[in-house]
Amino acid sequence: MYNSSCYNPSSFILVGIPGLEQFHLWIGIPFCVIYLVAIVGNCILLYLIAVEHSLHEPMFFFLSMLASTDLILSTATVPKLLSNLWFGSQEITFSGCLTQMFFLHFSFAVDSAVLLAMAFDRYVAICFPLRYNTILTPRLIIKLMVSIVVRSFSIVLPDVFLLKRLPFCGTRTIPHTYCEHIGVARLSSADISVNIWYGFSVPLMTVISDVVLIAVSYVFILCAVFQLASRGARQKALSTCGSHVCVILVFYTPAFFSILAHRFGHGVPRNVLILFANFYVAIPPALNPVVYGVKTKQIQDRFILLFSWKRPP
Repeated sequence: MYNSSCYNPSSFILVGIPGLEQFHLWIGIPFCVIYLVAIVGNCILLYLIAVEHSLHEPMFFFLSMLASTDLILSTATVPKLLSNLWFGSQEITFSGCLTQMFFLHFSFAVDSAVLLAMAFDRYVAICFPLRYNTILTPRLIIKLMVSIVVRSFSIVLPDVFLLKRLPFCGTRTIPHTYCEHIGVARLSSADISVNIWYGFSVPLMTVISDVVLIAVSYVFILCAVFQLASRGARQKALSTCGSHVCVILVFYTPAFFSILAHRFGHGVPRNVLILFANFYVAIPPALNPVVYGVKTKQIQDRFILLFSWKRPP
């Protein structure tokens, strides 16, 4: 039997990066810079897509959804990290912890689904160019975006209830800088086998299915590209996929590396794993607008036009 207060703890303690307390001030500086780049870059990207009619295409609608999710991911984790590193604000309320955990996992699920939708967009654009506008209609785009949000919400919401059912009568110190499902569940003295099963298998299978479908899309894309007679046409077709491939690598490579490090890297110091986990939630949201700004000519041109100073006639 557990005390009723165990089921509604007032707060948890986020210890930050153990072993590197004397460097917390300096560690926070690059994270602050990365966070500002993410906020400014994604806001500019959203503004350009909203005001420029030439960017009102399916690919850029998906990109705006990716930028919005990146803003949520950054804001859910980095400000609390900085307050921890700079001001020693380690306490987080139970409801705040659940909220942070929800938006963290929700953002990952949405990002993965959006990358799949963008792969489908490139598949249609290259394999069926003449039918692109008839296949990817505004109605279908809205349905895809709604289904992405509903799927991600449905996957992540059970995590909240799986944690709320657990008693937390022992330590409430989380050896991390943010709340994530399994890390919080391990603080409970009750059986967490359901949390472990659901927390690992369902999100992991969802992401793996997204990766497999993205890979299948690019197999069809490459087959269609290599059937083009002109070398210039092949290069042009591949260049339209360049930014998307870069974002896929930025998103999935650290994720799988982090999974492997936690599974097999028993000799890796915990502070290194925590640092890497924080870079994983901070860097992709900052890099995505940079990648699309550099590799997408329409966005690059509009960005230059936005900040160019025109003299009055």
